Amino acid sequence: MTLQPARARQLYNRDAILSASPVRLLTMIYDRLLLDLHRAETAQGAADWQTASDCLLHAQDIIVELDATLKSGVWDGAEGLRSLYDYVRRALVNANVNRSPSLTREAITLLEPLRQSWHQAAASLPAERPEVATAAGGYVG
Repeated sequence: MTLQPARARQLYNRDAILSASPVRLLTMIYDRLLLDLHRAETAQGAADWQTASDCLLHAQDIIVELDATLKSGVWDGAEGLRSLYDYVRRALVNANVNRSPSLTREAITLLEPLRQSWHQAAASLPAERPEVATAAGGYVG
């Protein structure tokens, strides 16, 4: 049985996510968040409001999940990041409701440096050793 290209890509993406370390998963999440925002901004510019809305809603879901994973008792910067996530989430709601590309652009401007910082931090970590990965693909460092 031969897989269709779309199905093969879907399985590959699923496996990449399931086998990613927590650090790699975080960079993937930020990449997807910014992809959604850029797609929304493009759709807003083309007055494709349904696509813009879908992308903005997905971006909001990602922000909510990122916020839910913050651990205030572990990292003293968590509350500041939580405030940023809350501000961006509200901006994205307003960008959707008011069809405002400028609010979408503002969110991109605020989040892109974070995405770059997470990628730089991930690149500075030593390479993962296969023997410390669990069967589920998680990192047990």
